[in-house]
Amino acid sequence: MTLTNAPRLEAERLILRGPEQADAEPVIAFLMDSARAGGFGGYDNRGDAWRWFALMVGHWHIRGYGYFVIEDRASGKAAGISGIWNPEGWPEPELGWVVFDGFEGRGIAFEAATRARQWAYAPDGLAMTTLTSNIVPSNTRSKALATRLGAVYERTYHNPNMGEDELWRHPGPEALS
Repeated sequence: MTLTNAPRLEAERLILRGPEQADAEPVIAFLMDSARAGGFGGYDNRGDAWRWFALMVGHWHIRGYGYFVIEDRASGKAAGISGIWNPEGWPEPELGWVVFDGFEGRGIAFEAATRARQWAYAPDGLAMTTLTSNIVPSNTRSKALATRLGAVYERTYHNPNMGEDELWRHPGPEALS
């Protein structure tokens, strides 16, 4: 069952689509894995993780954009999430990404984030002119991916949900064309 009116975006090996009811389990499993979900806040109980999944669905309805579920074309499985995130208290819209356990090391986060950013910048998408990524200072893998995407460190700030965070600025649409 589709839970949002999110567009369906295609990439070479991936499909980015709105969250569906069946995606609750892989998202909850990720959020309850403290080692993997630290940069997303992580949860130690299922009820809080379920509420975050509901927030992910609701974000689409409130903002008109949000996190896509990354579907691996080859297996049809949910491989992670990526998209544009801007909940209350965020400094500005963020391009975010995470890959679920078992899907690391394949370039999935790069491919998904690149496709989500293309959609965010496209005139027939969100027509945004800038994006950031908020990265926990200890998350070296996300910083490396942000750098690969062309983002540059801009400043450290206090994120009301995450504590100390680094804001990385992505090149605008004109710089990518």
